[in-house]
Amino acid sequence: MTVSNAVDVVWAIGGWLHRQRWYVSEPTQSIMESNTQTALSWGNVGIAALLLGINAGLSIWLKLGLSCNLIVAALRCVAQLTVLGMVLKQIFETQNPVYIFGMALVLGVLAAVEVSYWRAKRRFPGMFMGTLCAIVGSALVVGLFGNAYALNMDPAYTAVKFIPTVGMLFGNCMIGVSIGLGTVMDALDSRRDRIEAMLCFGASRWEVIRPVVSEALRAALVPTITNMGITGLIAIPGVMTGWILGGADVLQAARYQQIILFMISASTASSTLLSVLFCASVLVDRVPMLRLDRLQFADHSASMSQEKSASRASSRLALLRSSCRPKSELYLSRNSSSVSTSPSTCNMQDQSSRRSNGRISGLELRTGAATPLLRSEPTDIRARLASI
Repeated sequence: MTVSNAVDVVWAIGGWLHRQRWYVSEPTQSIMESNTQTALSWGNVGIAALLLGINAGLSIWLKLGLSCNLIVAALRCVAQLTVLGMVLKQIFETQNPVYIFGMALVLGVLAAVEVSYWRAKRRFPGMFMGTLCAIVGSALVVGLFGNAYALNMDPAYTAVKFIPTVGMLFGNCMIGVSIGLGTVMDALDSRRDRIEAMLCFGASRWEVIRPVVSEALRAALVPTITNMGITGLIAIPGVMTGWILGGADVLQAARYQQIILFMISASTASSTLLSVLFCASVLVDRVPMLRLDRLQFADHSASMSQEKSASRASSRLALLRSSCRPKSELYLSRNSSSVSTSPSTCNMQDQSSRRSNGRISGLELRTGAATPLLRSEPTDIRARLASI
């Protein structure tokens, strides 16, 4: 067979494949017509609601006490989705950027309220604003970038794609931030003795919070990574299911689902990192000093338990300070004439007064600075104080 004959055969096969068009996945006309002609009414919703009778029956039979909660949740679901559908219909028709970003901001505020007030068992000052900035900032940046370059939307804030995408990002960011903040607060509370010891031995603020931030970020990203790893094996994801039910191309629905999963992973990681860094910086201040007194429990009984625990911790710290303070104060009082003109002496006296008021910092108990001061000769006190 010559080269020209081989070329002719390949050309003939290619023409046949082009005429068959089996490799191009396009929805057939019958499928499109069946999807466009099917309309759902409130009767269909009522028929589906009858399935909730299974849950209600189990609750009554096993005395779970969830019947009222089930009814309230079902009514809220119907009302909230109906109102959301009416609002989104108007926004999709107008395509006004003010309405589009306003709707996105409302969703972000609701996500921050969910994390800060409805899900949180403990709160700290500035929790709502910190979570709001982390969730809204991360979701908007990732959403605009993904719509513009991954989904080829022009403009990137096209309502029909931008609002559903940002809504999914907000929901997953909310879960990741909630897990991350809970992990940070639990870790700082359970390791308070170890953290205070690290601060006493001169550890910096970042050295103290870095392991906690890493643990919180790992715990928050595990569900996202697991979900991304099992997608397509056990169940069809929700976004892909919606596209298929809407009559879209199956391969296009799969690609859209992949893009959404990658965007969710990026937004969850960035929002969780920002929120846990903010939480750790609030609970470990600039001194650095562990400030668990800034935590507030949601219910009063837990708050009273926290106050008792904090008072016991303050008593242990006061005992520790009283056992460490006399030698340094006695030594400085004996040599007050040699250090009275040093600016650092005033700073040390101020630190001593703050210790007596119940506060302690890493600088005040750093053994690297305190031990040479106690062991030095009187003539070296001025130089030691200046180096602290």
